[in-house]
Amino acid sequence: MSAPLAPAAEARLAPAAEAQLEVRDLTLSYDGIRALHGVSFTVGAGEIVTLVGANGAGKTSVLRAISGLAPFGGSIRFEGQDLRRVPAHRIVGLGIAHVPEGRGVFGNLTVHENLRLATWQRRDRAGIEADLERVLGTFPRLRERLRQPAGTLSGGEQQMLAVGRALMSRARLLLLDEPSMGLSPRLVQEIFRVIEEINRSGVTVLLVEQNANMALHVASRAYVLETGAVTLSGTGPELRGDPRVREAYLGA
Repeated sequence: MSAPLAPAAEARLAPAAEAQLEVRDLTLSYDGIRALHGVSFTVGAGEIVTLVGANGAGKTSVLRAISGLAPFGGSIRFEGQDLRRVPAHRIVGLGIAHVPEGRGVFGNLTVHENLRLATWQRRDRAGIEADLERVLGTFPRLRERLRQPAGTLSGGEQQMLAVGRALMSRARLLLLDEPSMGLSPRLVQEIFRVIEEINRSGVTVLLVEQNANMALHVASRAYVLETGAVTLSGTGPELRGDPRVREAYLGA
């Protein structure tokens, strides 16, 4: 990998009034070791924003902080609400769904049971059934496997289930952590097609992905993280064409 990119003093942030998610000066430590060093970025409603970086850059830590899974310093606001002391289950209720690296499906439960788990805070039965049909329409293979234990699904099918389960919570912001990990090139193409389809339906997406080429291809905007700090930002096409990004992350 090349030398670190220059600090993103000009980091491109959406105006606060337009930001659905606003992260300011985010810090996070594990056992006294600082993982994030003042990360700032915004995600506008309806965007796909991607965080690009090598392993250990802090991308997953950002998502964990947003979803309430790790204590943090700085500020995270979602649709104007401060998330600092909001527990994870309430953050889901606010409209944020997190699809973790490794998918996190419950292998001993059926596909249908996994999808229903995401609706435990909802009381709108008709809406739940409509959302189930929408998810099964997006992922037809899940319809064929509704009664099958999730642990018997292929890796690609488990990823579809994890994303579908997040959508069942009526999320307005979807956090995706390495959705293409371990998938064949054909399934990677399919997953990214679905991400774009979900985004077109009105769901905002914050994407963490090591496949930088695919991530930047679908991104409205992107931020490069190195050793816990934002070092570069721009639109997807701008960063795909940046020689520093091409050398460090695109193999060119």
